Amino acid sequence: MFRFAWLAILLFLVSLPAPAANPLVRLENCTLIRTEWADGDSFLVRTADGVEHTLRLYGADCIEWHVTDNTDARRLWAQRRFFGISEAGGSPPASITAAKEFGRLAALKTTELLENPFTIHTTFADARGDGKHKRIYGFVTTGGGRDLASELVRLGLARAFGVYRETPDGKHFDEYREALRDLELQAAKRGTGVWALTDWDKLPAERRQQRDEEAELDLAKGRKATLAEASIDPNTAARDELMTLPGIGEVMANRIIENRPYSSPEDLSRVSGIGETTLKRLRPFLKWATEAESR
Repeated sequence: MFRFAWLAILLFLVSLPAPAANPLVRLENCTLIRTEWADGDSFLVRTADGVEHTLRLYGADCIEWHVTDNTDARRLWAQRRFFGISEAGGSPPASITAAKEFGRLAALKTTELLENPFTIHTTFADARGDGKHKRIYGFVTTGGGRDLASELVRLGLARAFGVYRETPDGKHFDEYREALRDLELQAAKRGTGVWALTDWDKLPAERRQQRDEEAELDLAKGRKATLAEASIDPNTAARDELMTLPGIGEVMANRIIENRPYSSPEDLSRVSGIGETTLKRLRPFLKWATEAESR
């Protein structure tokens, strides 16, 4: 009888949901600050109390149109392949020009949708960025009550891609991701936005080539980080960088981002799913920026 009681307790504990990530903070009456560098999914905002933040949307990825380094160029390349437009216009240069134009249109649409005061929900999780534009992840609800990421995907101006988390209305991140993917599918069927240029006969080959090249890069550097690299800062690393760590997949990478900041390896133990064994594997691959580097 005693044994069965303990078994019941154990089953109950296992069935409990994982601890929630940092709770979302609601910021009402925010306004958009227009800048030359803004994208559809990343832009400068001002809160009602005058604080400025560079916001990065959860779940939506607009095409790059400010390509200033190799990272931007690789991202634009991957985006063109995702939408199946690598040869739109008859050549790669024409495709790049067309793609960047849709990036510009996404930025304009975001400006239009955020013309009136809007609401942000954020945990102030670090979304990375350069030293000038440090970003935080967030959900944006327009003055008209629409989710900005959903609108951009619905209009074919973004793909359902990026970091996900539980939504302000309590939807699980999986549910939010699948809802965005459904909107993406509908936009593709309608030929809306970037999808108007998609070469459907070549799209499978383009996406396969992208996967093959990513797999080759993983093979060249080792699928997971090596001790020689040992240079990943959990406070600033992008999701894909975190996923190179041993034992860290997409879900865990999102959780790490949502529970930032960390001051030591031990702090990672507060992330649901990271126990002593995983933490032991991670330690050799982690670093923390010095005070001078973080400025």
